[in-house]
Amino acid sequence: MKLSRFIIVKLTLFLILGICLGYFTHFPLLWSVATCAILLGILGLLLVLNSSSYKPPISFGLIAFLLMIAIGVLTVASHNQALQSSHYSHLKTPKSRITFKIKTVLKPNTYYYKYVIDILKVNNHLVTGTALLNIKKDSLTNTYFIDDVFVAADTLQDILPPLNPNQFNYKAYLERQYIYHQMTTTPTKLLKLKKSKSTLLGEAYQLNRHINNRLQTYPFGADELAIMNALFLGQRQDISASLYTNYTKAGVIHILAVSGLHVGILLMILNYLLAPLERFTHGKILKTILIIIIMWCFAFLTGLSPSVSRATLMFTLVAISINSNRPSNIFNTVAISAFLLLLWKPLLLFDVGFQLSYAAVLSIITFQPTLNSLWYPKHKLSKLLWNTLTVTTAAQIGVLPLSIYYFHQFPGLFFLSNVLIVPVLGYVLGLGILIITLAMLQLLPNILVTLFNETITIMNAIVNWIAAQDAFIFDSLTLELNTLFCIYALLFCFIYVYTKPKFKSVTLVLLSVIILQTTLLYNAWSQTPTEWILFHKNKQSILAHRNSRALTIYQSDTLNYVNAYPLKDYMLAKNMRTFNNSPLKSVYRIQGKSTLIVDSLSVYQVPSFKPHYVLLRNSPKLNLNRLIDSLNPNKIIADGSNYTSYIARWETTCKHKKIPFYHTGKKGAYNFKE
Repeated sequence: MKLSRFIIVKLTLFLILGICLGYFTHFPLLWSVATCAILLGILGLLLVLNSSSYKPPISFGLIAFLLMIAIGVLTVASHNQALQSSHYSHLKTPKSRITFKIKTVLKPNTYYYKYVIDILKVNNHLVTGTALLNIKKDSLTNTYFIDDVFVAADTLQDILPPLNPNQFNYKAYLERQYIYHQMTTTPTKLLKLKKSKSTLLGEAYQLNRHINNRLQTYPFGADELAIMNALFLGQRQDISASLYTNYTKAGVIHILAVSGLHVGILLMILNYLLAPLERFTHGKILKTILIIIIMWCFAFLTGLSPSVSRATLMFTLVAISINSNRPSNIFNTVAISAFLLLLWKPLLLFDVGFQLSYAAVLSIITFQPTLNSLWYPKHKLSKLLWNTLTVTTAAQIGVLPLSIYYFHQFPGLFFLSNVLIVPVLGYVLGLGILIITLAMLQLLPNILVTLFNETITIMNAIVNWIAAQDAFIFDSLTLELNTLFCIYALLFCFIYVYTKPKFKSVTLVLLSVIILQTTLLYNAWSQTPTEWILFHKNKQSILAHRNSRALTIYQSDTLNYVNAYPLKDYMLAKNMRTFNNSPLKSVYRIQGKSTLIVDSLSVYQVPSFKPHYVLLRNSPKLNLNRLIDSLNPNKIIADGSNYTSYIARWETTCKHKKIPFYHTGKKGAYNFKE
């Protein structure tokens, strides 16, 4: 029964609404199931009562959309592993014998190898759930692989939230992947067990490693091999920090992340190469099947990462759409892929890659035809460059607000880098697939290796030159979440007024402009004009005073923290314009209350005023009982510059004296609001 021309688009939007509702309100699973069952029963009853009617009643559509919202809520609740009785968190003890299997290999940092693991047993109890594993690096540490099984007698620890304001919330990021705890251990504490049956992800990872090992036997340059690993194997950890930064500044970082761009180019190449099959009976069906098989083989080759899997699913539906004899709408095709992905994994909605991918695709199919119609080049080369420019510009229209919101920068020369590099990417992909095939057969000639090396060298040189044009890189940009929504609402209204230039659509544009201006004014008004914060940083003391858009930083050394943790993100979020550094003093007047700072010298005298706060820094060797008796402060604060053993002793003393104690290393930066 066809309710509307774009019914799947509407259903997807209501599913998204339900996922948001379920994520932010935490509806109980039983209530979600009951609501879905009731709405499904009402929908079935309406269908039976109106079976003879050609056009269903309005109530049918209303209940259908309410049901889709309820399904969105249900998917969030049902995918939350922590709500299941078998989840390991219900059996977590201070120290347990934990059996686990490696699920995903993450990019290591300076000190740890990092993995996502499936918890199989806690002591002798079979359990489910995922966690984060950190293995300390040392000279004997080996990297481990997907499907490896270990047992360890260790503790599952809570993942801490950020300790400073406006920092990336790694805890919330992991929770959206149903990871709630972590284990930090050393290789000597791990006992490797016999591997169980390999999973599909494990087989893909083994193939990935085998190809990488085979490629290393050929004379590729370090940067060239790193680019090949990124483009075809989904492994970016070998790319140097400077080269990765330059790709970001040039606005072509998406080239290094195997995603929709690569799968889309592969689809175009395959669609062209397999076109002769259409001459045969059922050739179009055979062509479509071959395209889908090859695309999923490419996804398997790259390790079946989430970004590649969702891009391959989307372009699988696109391949079916463009090769079918039935007319279809590209918006419906994109909506179906999003619908299926969100049913499978609802919290993908909050994944940055998911948002950027669909924003780019929707923007391309909305704006690119209009931009492309502005000029009709006659020559093939100019047509290729024009198409690349219009596609890139259309994609940037959709992703620009999200890019500023998440990454706080905008590469002004994105159009130049994309026009120069994206057309070559098809050639690079084709050459790379040929190289990998010949390398696996041990038939790869050195001339192809040299050709690939030279191509990547030229591509890197272009990127490095564009990234060096600092005047065209706009950074330190910031957007509030409500402003982001208003910008997209304004964008939708512009689309509406373009497609239907009527008084109503123009009114909506003007209304959205007013709402955007009101939001900007509200954000400026709602910011507190002044603020004192004691930041947490190991071995340092940083006290900051924000007065409107100016920041005064009182710190214990002469290092400049403005462009580093923890002040950089804070200044960016608060849109700070000016700052100045000043050494720490021993007494401050903060929010009308006196603050006394006691440092490592432990020198303090009973002042003429009663300090409301006493800040202990640099591990002063003092008798805290005596200090409390003589000064009688309202609160004791210890920052990250103190020894942990001192902090534990001070906390015990304050608890005995019934004085509030605040440690920034446990509770985060202290905001002097009281």
